[in-house]
Amino acid sequence: MQKLSQEALNRLSIDEFRQSPKFPLTVVLENIRSLNNVGSFFRTADAFRIEKLYLAGYTPSPPHREITKSALGAELAVDWEKQEDPLRLVQDLKRTGRTVIAVEQTRESIMLQDFPVRPDQAYVLVFGNEVEGVSQELLDEADYSIEIPQFGTKHSFNVSVCAGIVLWDFLKKIIKK
Repeated sequence: MQKLSQEALNRLSIDEFRQSPKFPLTVVLENIRSLNNVGSFFRTADAFRIEKLYLAGYTPSPPHREITKSALGAELAVDWEKQEDPLRLVQDLKRTGRTVIAVEQTRESIMLQDFPVRPDQAYVLVFGNEVEGVSQELLDEADYSIEIPQFGTKHSFNVSVCAGIVLWDFLKKIIKK
């Protein structure tokens, strides 16, 4: 095997990325406190070409050195917006016809692999605080909650790792259809 060079990867430029069609996935970060996690979300949002990333509540936003360190410039390509009120944001997104999904362990949550993603439907994926998770007020607005099955001693993933798993699963199901 030979590792591919950066040129061989044929990556989009920032302008090409901005003009390219996006997958019908919007991400809301509710009160994420870690700058590194926010930067990781930008990289993941770029990799999976999502429509938009919302930084809600006290989630920090660029420009910030620690976000840029993790995002590696993805914060310049991904469409993002800072919103102070997560509840109002989710209510507004829901009114546009998007299906709102909280990524959270609840009594009603559906295992990620069992959630039927429809490629013609736009989705909002809500990720919550590293300690508290998605707030009850946003859970009350969600159409569904999903969770990733886990088999170890811990009962949660790092939120940015969780995003990579969930977005890949959704994208895989969208592309497959």
